[in-house]
Amino acid sequence: MLKIFSNNIKNIATIIIVAMFFSCGNKLQEVEDFLAEKNLPIGEAKEVNLIYTDSGRIKTKLLTPIMYDFSNRKDHPYTEFPKGITIITFDDRGDSVTLKADYAITFTKTKISEAVGNVSILNHSENSTLKTNQLFWDSGEHFIYTEKDFTLISNTDTINGKGLEANEDLTKINMKSVYGTVYVNESE
Repeated sequence: MLKIFSNNIKNIATIIIVAMFFSCGNKLQEVEDFLAEKNLPIGEAKEVNLIYTDSGRIKTKLLTPIMYDFSNRKDHPYTEFPKGITIITFDDRGDSVTLKADYAITFTKTKISEAVGNVSILNHSENSTLKTNQLFWDSGEHFIYTEKDFTLISNTDTINGKGLEANEDLTKINMKSVYGTVYVNESE
């Protein structure tokens, strides 16, 4: 009698375990929706060193300690870099521009990125540096802008101001409100 009871308990336990495994058959979309409702990322990557190439040439390097993928958001999917980011872009001649920030977020649909905290852009070939606390980047238009205070440092000038628009490599710049000493070569 005790042996039959023991076998019945084992059979019941086996049936319950099998039922639990089959009941956990959530569809991928259900999991993504659950994560979106809880404001959780669908993916997380640590110590990211992403290299983008085109025709065998390195075009962009992205370095970050942590990256969160929120592509499960229906209206505004985004990627977040909460512990900082470094992006190095290379042109066809091999010249590079480096962007660094303490925090960044990129919105997938609009192709607009925001960099916040100790933002700096260094154009290595022009030896110019832009520093600010907040910067927006439109990767579709290859355009950067800020409404915050900035410092633009070149070989001859250090310009401070508030509000700036420029192309990505800082070779064409439109400054809104500026102050500082600017050297002008009158012979040109």
